[in-house]
Amino acid sequence: MKIEILGTGCAKCKKTKETIEKVLKQTGVEAEVIKVEDIEKIMSYGVMVTPAVVIDGDVKLAGKVPDEKDIRKWIAK
Repeated sequence: MKIEILGTGCAKCKKTKETIEKVLKQTGVEAEVIKVEDIEKIMSYGVMVTPAVVIDGDVKLAGKVPDEKDIRKWIAK
């Protein structure tokens, strides 16, 4: 599983990454977590507001920090 966190480095983007990593650790799910800060790459997903979360190429959320419950749903196999 590949999880991309789209954002230029704002506090909400950092919080999103921390929250995702926390849930991955709690659940034992293996995933590659990548921080994407390149504006052109972010816009290639059609995302206009950050932070955004992309899992295996699918945009799950944009414009807010996800809560742990949402992240658990997204990573459940």
